[in-house]
Amino acid sequence: MTDSTLSPERADLLETLAVHRWFLRHTVQGLTDEQARQRTTASELTLGGLVKHVAATEAGWVRFVLEGTEAMAPPSDTAGADRWTDGFRLLPGETLAGVLAGYDDVARRTDDLVRTLPDLDVSHPLPEAPWFPPGATRSARRVFLHIIAETAQHAGHADILRESLDGQKTMG
Repeated sequence: MTDSTLSPERADLLETLAVHRWFLRHTVQGLTDEQARQRTTASELTLGGLVKHVAATEAGWVRFVLEGTEAMAPPSDTAGADRWTDGFRLLPGETLAGVLAGYDDVARRTDDLVRTLPDLDVSHPLPEAPWFPPGATRSARRVFLHIIAETAQHAGHADILRESLDGQKTMG
């Protein structure tokens, strides 16, 4: 499918994803890597870490749509848990520009999937986890809506962190 032949639903999903990604990207515009690593509130969250987390979460949900439940398996060892924790931080050797470039790649893959997935109703069981109801499933449609919600929520967090850093606001 090309964009001109997309269903209104798919076009709406893509437009909404683009809007919330823009807010997140705009919020970190002009930051140095040091600023992107800086904690500005009582939270452990940093601006670079939020972008990195949003990209990794989106990529994980896309893997779920394509591969099923196994793509969402939680880490089973200490190294896996450390990698999960590191997913919220801009680590030494990582740059905000690099994280944003990776996020662009993830966004392109997601957008391609929204455009080309034959059926948005395709669904898979969610893995057992305390945050998922037992026996729950998720359709691709619901995954894309979740990615939108996750991006919007973290764009709001980023706005607070940025305002705390240097007074800059995404809007207003």
